Amino acid sequence: MLAFGDVADVLGLPIEEVALRSPFGLISRIENGLPIGALERVAHLLAPGDSQFKYRLISKATYERRKAAHRLSSDEGTRLARVWSLAVDVWQNEEEARDFLFRPHPLIEDKRPIDIVILSEFGAEIVVDILAGLKYGRAA
Repeated sequence: MLAFGDVADVLGLPIEEVALRSPFGLISRIENGLPIGALERVAHLLAPGDSQFKYRLISKATYERRKAAHRLSSDEGTRLARVWSLAVDVWQNEEEARDFLFRPHPLIEDKRPIDIVILSEFGAEIVVDILAGLKYGRAA
């Protein structure tokens, strides 16, 4: 279901790094710290008109520390990249994927999927399950 190459693309990782297209290559790169540009790229893909959206993902102070270090921690941005990649795959269109993520959904008590994903990894799994249901024909 998850295309690791798609997640690497969403994170803006170099195409020429073939190892990033495998699950363990991507895991290794994430564990070693992603470039700060990965978070900026994910934030721009999800909310292109909102320059402050990245601060919903990590606080401004944390962002400034990560920017100075040129590295993100292992979780920052990857959860959203995974969900975004699947949403685009399901909807086949960035605008419709964005609409899905930012519109209240009845299966999550009329909360917006994006808010559930930002909240926790468990929230991301709930949204992934809804997207998988849409992709593979279960009621969602």
